[in-house]
Amino acid sequence: MSLNLEGIFYEENNIPAEFTLDEQVDQREFLSNGEMISWTGQVNEVFSPICVKTKDGLKRKRIGSFPVCTEKESMEALEAAVKAYDNGRGEWPTMSVADRITCVENFTQKMIAKKDIVVKLIMWEIGKSYADSVKEFDRTVEYIYATIDALKDIDRDSSRFQIEQGIVAQIRRSPLGVVLCMGPFNYPLNETFTTLIPALIMGNTMLFKPPKHGTLLHYPLLEAFRTSFPKGVVNTIYGRGNKIVPSLMQSGKINVLTLIGSSRVADELKKLHPKVNRLRAILGLDAKNAAIITKDADLNLAVSETVLGSLSFNGQRCTALKIIYVHRSLAQEFLKRLSAEVAKLKYGMPWEKGVSLTPLPEVNKPAYLTECIEDAKAYGAKVINEHGGQVAESFFYPAIVYPVNSQMKLYREEQFGPVIPVVPFDDLEEPIEYLIGSSHGQQVSIFSNNAAVVSSLIDPLVNQVSRVNINCQCQRGPDTFPFTGRKDSAEGTLSVVDALRSFSIRSLVATKFTEENKKLLNDIVSENESNFLSTKYIF
Repeated sequence: MSLNLEGIFYEENNIPAEFTLDEQVDQREFLSNGEMISWTGQVNEVFSPICVKTKDGLKRKRIGSFPVCTEKESMEALEAAVKAYDNGRGEWPTMSVADRITCVENFTQKMIAKKDIVVKLIMWEIGKSYADSVKEFDRTVEYIYATIDALKDIDRDSSRFQIEQGIVAQIRRSPLGVVLCMGPFNYPLNETFTTLIPALIMGNTMLFKPPKHGTLLHYPLLEAFRTSFPKGVVNTIYGRGNKIVPSLMQSGKINVLTLIGSSRVADELKKLHPKVNRLRAILGLDAKNAAIITKDADLNLAVSETVLGSLSFNGQRCTALKIIYVHRSLAQEFLKRLSAEVAKLKYGMPWEKGVSLTPLPEVNKPAYLTECIEDAKAYGAKVINEHGGQVAESFFYPAIVYPVNSQMKLYREEQFGPVIPVVPFDDLEEPIEYLIGSSHGQQVSIFSNNAAVVSSLIDPLVNQVSRVNINCQCQRGPDTFPFTGRKDSAEGTLSVVDALRSFSIRSLVATKFTEENKKLLNDIVSENESNFLSTKYIF
């Protein structure tokens, strides 16, 4: 029997009032050069993945629109950021660390005041459950405060002079210049801010392009950016990425590219920069994280972690488990238990309590996932779980596909959705060889209670991926841990501390340790004449 998936959608007047938007968000302005600029040109209509029942069937609900700016507006925003940085002489890059922290703290308080509307827009724009949308907002605030604390620690460690071999020096971190920041749709607030905030607080000036899905939720925060930072420090750009971003890169005025997206896009953008050796890139890219379930695994644990790892937020996470290797001796029992656990997941609208599976924001995603499943079937696989792959407009019911092999798209491509490819193996060398041959190298999960087996996998796999998880799903957190990847999965490292380092460079002031120079340095420090050369201690 088929599921009545259309039944999960509501008629508009039955949507609970506490989760509705007070009005559609039709954005007609953007932040550039310290001003909210009015826009009367082309706009992009925003339709939620949440459909409503109408007399004509299911229709995606319109929730607003935003500007589709041109190359002209993006270049003006770039010039504003360049001017604000002023070759490192601008107000923001020369400001003391303590004063920059105060600005970020002021912004955060204004951001918190907008929590209700931002959380609702996360839910409506990308279909994330309301509970997880709240978590994303709260986690972002926690990340900002953790970043502030980390910067205080770094600055305290730098608030002294070092004397080596007759040279006295003070070593601090200084900004890199103009940063182009582009975040992802799956964590449109949190993952965007994990690059934007550290880049900002280190003294860089920003060009910020919101993600295609998850644009409107940033609109309520623009006034907070405008009033918390000096003119031109934060500038937003809107429009088609392939129309406005190439000219920004070709200008040579972008010093740092930070992108969470596809490796193909990152490669194309980096090639456009005329001075590639001056461009720093901090990139979170493709990933196809594998789970390896050995014959010594706790099967109940492996199943529960696989469900979480592969289907949290519908599998739309770069850290999701996207291919499962299971020892052939356990395969049938694993599939049976996995199917049973998937069947227990609550599916429905994002505001429903306890919901795990929700509509997908990308219009073409259900069709792509269906195509992947049909491709797998053509090469001998089957959908194992009941109702797997059933579609109703924007909703796709999770599919467990087995046995997957190297001829199939699901073996190679990052599905980024609720499809679980399962590959049987006889020898541990098989999943190791898969990871060696893969173009992705973010994380892997190993499930085994045999110490010898786990250790035999750890040593080769830490040289293929950046994180090996034992008896648990792949994940980003805690935010104090390094988050990166090998191969085509990342460039640069993010964590609370690593991000501050990624968006800055060590600089030092040094001189010979003579009486004259000691007096000179003491005069500068005692008179507070330099924000860089300072022994102030931030508490």
